[in-house]
Order: sequence, then structure tokens, then C-alpha cells
Amino acid sequence: MAKKDYYETLGVSKSASESEIKKAYKRLAMKYHPDKNQDNKAEAEEKFKEVKEAYEVLTDPQKKAAYDQYGHAAFEQGQGGAGGGFGGFGGFGGFGGGAFDDIFSDFFGGGRGRGQTASRGNDLQYNITLTLEEAAAGVSKEIKVPTWVSCDTCHGQGTEKSSDVVTCNTCHGAGVVQMRQGFFAVQQECPTCHGRGKVVKNPCKKCHGEGRIQKTKTLSVTIPAGVDTGNRIRLSGEGEAGLNGAPSGDLCVQVQVKSHAIFERDGTNLHCEIPINIVLASLGGEVEVPTLNGKVSLTIPAETQTGKMFRLRGKGIKSLRGNAVGDLYCHVVVETPVNLTSKQKELLKELGESFKADKNSKHSPKEKSFFDKVKKFFG
Repeated sequence: MAKKDYYETLGVSKSASESEIKKAYKRLAMKYHPDKNQDNKAEAEEKFKEVKEAYEVLTDPQKKAAYDQYGHAAFEQGQGGAGGGFGGFGGFGGFGGGAFDDIFSDFFGGGRGRGQTASRGNDLQYNITLTLEEAAAGVSKEIKVPTWVSCDTCHGQGTEKSSDVVTCNTCHGAGVVQMRQGFFAVQQECPTCHGRGKVVKNPCKKCHGEGRIQKTKTLSVTIPAGVDTGNRIRLSGEGEAGLNGAPSGDLCVQVQVKSHAIFERDGTNLHCEIPINIVLASLGGEVEVPTLNGKVSLTIPAETQTGKMFRLRGKGIKSLRGNAVGDLYCHVVVETPVNLTSKQKELLKELGESFKADKNSKHSPKEKSFFDKVKKFFG
């Protein structure tokens, strides 16, 4: 007999989400559970197996992809998959185990173990903004973090006396209580101790038995040299205090580096533009350029053009994960003079006329090359 389509078995469409598949399985698993079908146990057992098989395939991404492409043939002739048997059924009346136990645990919200007596504190995140200079050199910063801290009166116990913490009479320290719903025995969080298994007879007056209080604490954070936007610094135990004396969470300091007026950063390298006038570009000379550690002298050779790049080794930023230091790349921009006086204009005209008079001149090689290409283009 041909197997029934898995989607049809669960009553869902091929585009159904995992949560929709899970919901359908819960409903059908309860409907066909043999303990609820004592009059027709054999047929219910067979139906239950079909439902479980469909669920296990459609909630496994690899099996589902194979089934969507090849159907049941994907699991035949040693291909593997959900059709390989359903051994190991235990639990309710000979059924359960695996996905079935997980589904019913999720459905009823009950755990099978003891309630937790303590809960680790939450991790916190603090966003810190640095200048490029601070990020490059490293810096120590004081930050103020609003958080939960351990109560300094009861030291996180919730009471000043240890003898005031007693076992819960409702759940007898288990943290959970059992309730019956039809033929199921369901575990739920104890309503008296809220899963802790302990109760406080005389709560601390400062924290009201919580074991922690809200406070803004000041921390000193050491920022290592070389950090960049997106880097995180973890401070262990500086997050929220845990409940009932449990460990505190961590504080993650998220780094953001501000843009700089002169430099652009590329990893450990820096880039900047160096504007020079046409006289310096033509005749060459020296110019002072900035670095993160002060000014340095840069030699500009004669006939330097816009876009020429000079590399200053070791003038970049130290690597965060080593001792290597990046470089500074200076990009030259030749400026056209503005706000000229009459005399300066006359001098430029005179210079221009001298260029024209020199018919074999190669003073503007790029210009000559460009117009030669234009002439060739127009034939």
C-alpha cells in the first residue's frame, strides 16, 4: 500500500511553517494516542506512527528537502530517513520518547526536573564612542551602568539570616507541583516558591527578598590600542546580578569610533589628502603632513600630479592582535589658484604664452595624449 503524503497526514500545506507543523502534530498526537483510544487501540497506534513519522521528516530540514524533491523514494532502499522504524517507545502506556516527549513537555509547559533555585543574571551591553586618537592609542574610560546588583544587606540571599530560608511546604523543595489533566500527569511551576524550591520567612527590608537592588555603578574600562568600530570588550561578572545569589551576567562594551576630520581609516592603515599649489607640484619641495603622533616632513618631487600617493610606513594604527603597525597613505591634490592679483594673472598669462611658443613642448603630457586620442576618434 502506498504511503500517505506527509503533508496530508498532518493536514498542512507544503508552505506550512515549522510552528504550524508542530501545532498540527500536537493536535493529532493527542487525538490518536493509544491511551485515549482503548476501544480501537491497534488502529490508533498505526495512525499515531504515521503522524510521528510525518512530523519527524517535515521538521528536519535535510529530510524535508529530500522528501519535497523525491517523495517517499528518498527514504527507500537504504536511503535512510524516518521510515526506518519506531523502536524505543516508552512513557505513556508504552508510547512516547523522543519528539513525542518534547512536544508534550512544550504543550503543557511542565519540566520533568526540579525547579531552579537560582538564575544567572542577564548580560548587558554598553555602547561607547571613541575618537580615532583614543582608539589608536588605547584609553581608560569610566562608564556609568544602570543595573541590578547584589543586595549589600543580605548579600544576595533575600534575608539577613540564612535560617530564614526554608524548604517550600507546597512542593517540598522540588520547585514544581503535579496536576492531573485527564489521563495525563502534568508538572507545573510551584505557585508558592515560583520554581525556587525555597521560601523566605523574613524577607530583607532593603531588597524585599529579591536578593538584588537597582543601582547605577561606575566602572573603569581599559580600551586596548587598535580597537575599531564593532569590536566588543567583555567584562565578566559586571552584568546584572543573579537571583538568589546566582552568578552575575557579563557586560559587553560595544565600540564605535567617530569619523575624523583629516584621516580615513582602513583597518590598520590611514589615508589623507594633501593639497599643494602648482608651484610646489611643478618645482618640487617639502610639505608638512599630519600624523596621529605629530607632523612629519614629506618631500614632493618636481612634476607631481594630482592623485600621486606617498606611503609613510609605520604611521598608521597598531594592530589589535599583534605588534604590527599600519601605514599612512598621503594622496596629493594639486590646487588651481584662486583670488589672483592682477600681477599674478599677468605672470600666469606670460607662462601660458611661453608654453604656446614652445611648439615641441611636453609640459602637459596628459593633455596632449588626450587630444591626440580625440583627433583619432573623429578620424
